[in-house]
Amino acid sequence: MKKPELLVTPTSVSHIDELAEAGADAIIIGEQRYGLRLAGEFSRSDVAAAVETAHRRGMNVYVAMNALFHNDKVDELADYVAFLAEVGADAIVFGDPAVLLTVRETAPHMNLHWSTETTATNWYACNYWGRKGAKRAVLARELNMDAILEIKAHAEVEIEVQVHGMTCMYQSKRSLIGNYFAYQGKVMEIERKKYEKGMFLYDKERDYKYPIFEDENGTHIMSPNDLCIIDELGDMVEAGIDSFKIDGVLHTADYITEVTKLYRRAIDLCTEDRERYEREKEELLAAVEALQPPHRRIDTGFFFKETIY
Repeated sequence: MKKPELLVTPTSVSHIDELAEAGADAIIIGEQRYGLRLAGEFSRSDVAAAVETAHRRGMNVYVAMNALFHNDKVDELADYVAFLAEVGADAIVFGDPAVLLTVRETAPHMNLHWSTETTATNWYACNYWGRKGAKRAVLARELNMDAILEIKAHAEVEIEVQVHGMTCMYQSKRSLIGNYFAYQGKVMEIERKKYEKGMFLYDKERDYKYPIFEDENGTHIMSPNDLCIIDELGDMVEAGIDSFKIDGVLHTADYITEVTKLYRRAIDLCTEDRERYEREKEELLAAVEALQPPHRRIDTGFFFKETIY
């Protein structure tokens, strides 16, 4: 049985060796100027070091260029793509067609992964971007299991699914936090709050805390719970899903490493000894729950929601 790739988000170059030991097959990195909601900030020198380290450990490196690019940044893309080709990145993750056109002109051999967060919801769209040059489609987080399996059955490209971590619920290009404090007449250094782990929107009625942060791409409001389907991998493994992603944004390096170990165990069991996986999957789920920060619950996201047309 085909074993899905385990894709993880490191927080730093030094974290990559730990993830390799934990069983990660690939990593996704980048810098906020070009990529959205990354677990760590990787400068060009960091990207070069990360590629060297990951390749030495037998892992692939995907670099995020999935931000939306206004005209002031479009002219920068060719230089960054050329740099990624030079250091040997294995793929570029993109959403904006400007990246696709730039890769065609600058590094036509570069692999592309189509990732628009919310619009990869059907196999026709995945195959359309495959015909344009994408090797992989990153599915939207709002899909249920039936939709994912249907897409995989008809897809002509690789399919990537997030199996763990938080989900972005809302993004604005505006600095909403900074604007709010300015409106309140308060003086504060918003720069200090970027990627701050202690900022939340609190919903008293639901008792939910929504993590919120600002960066160069604006304001991001994240889900109150972490997705976790470590005990529900069987159907997707049987369907041949190509890549399972653990998104570690706003989590610590230690947390990401420990979760990676658990998913490595789950994937290996599911592909090599399904009966044992079925026996142990509740223990694996309990182990994830034991790792969760006090304010972060886990749930199954949209995987088992009913689709309403």
